[in-house]
Amino acid sequence: MNEDALKGYKGQAREVLKSFNIRVWSDAEIDTTRGAFKGIVLPRSENDDDQHVVLKLATGYNVGINVHTIKEAKEIGYKEAHYQIPEKEFPFSPDKPNVKLFGTGGTIASRLDYRTGAVIPAFSPGELYGAVPELADICNLTTEKLFAVFSENMGPKQYVALAKAIGEEIKKGTDGIIIGHGTDTMHHTASALAFMVQNSPVPIVMVGSQRSSDRPSSDAALNLIHAATTAAYSDIAEVMVCMFGP
Repeated sequence: MNEDALKGYKGQAREVLKSFNIRVWSDAEIDTTRGAFKGIVLPRSENDDDQHVVLKLATGYNVGINVHTIKEAKEIGYKEAHYQIPEKEFPFSPDKPNVKLFGTGGTIASRLDYRTGAVIPAFSPGELYGAVPELADICNLTTEKLFAVFSENMGPKQYVALAKAIGEEIKKGTDGIIIGHGTDTMHHTASALAFMVQNSPVPIVMVGSQRSSDRPSSDAALNLIHAATTAAYSDIAEVMVCMFGP
C-alpha cells in the first residue's frame, strides 16, 4: 500500500485502516460497537484529527467513525477518484490593481466530486481563476498560504505573523490585501489587526463564507468577488470584514 493510499490519515486512524487493508476510495463495510456502516472511504485534510475514519454513505451524507469503536472492516470494492480543479494561468493586466490573498486555513473556493462527495479545494491563483473566473476581471491576484489552522486556534502568535506579512506586502507596493479566514473568530483577528496595523495605505479585507463552499448555495465565491473588488478599488484603507456584499 503506497503512502497516498491513505491520503490525509495519520496516527491511530491510519494504523486501523492499514490493519484491515482499507484504502482511501475503497467501498468498505465497517462493523462497529454502534452498528454497521457501508460507504466510500474519503480522504481527510491536514487539519483533521487521527481518531476518525470518514465514509460517504449511499444517502450522500458523510459519517465519521471513531476508530476505537471499529471491530471489523473489509473492502468490497475500489474505484480510485482522479480529480483536480481546472487550473488556468491567471491573466496579468498592467491596468488592473495588484491584490495579495493570504490564506490562514479552510477552503476559500472549491469544486465537488459528485461520486465521492469529496471537496476539492482551490487556493493557487490558477486554481482560483478556474473556480472563480470573475476574479480576473477585477485584479491581478497572487496568493500565499500562511497557516493551515482552524479559526478557533488563531491566537496572538498567528496575529503577529499575519501583521508582519501584511507589512511586508504593503512595502512591496500592493494595492490591496485579502485574508481568507474561518468565520468563527474572524472578528477577533480583525480586531487584533486593526490595532497592530496602524495607518495602512491600502484596504485589508477579511473574508470567509457561512455556507460550505462545496454547496450550490454557498456564499464563498460571491464573498471572494466582493472582497477582491473592495481590496482593489475601495478607498477604505483599514482592516475590515467583507461578507454578503461590498
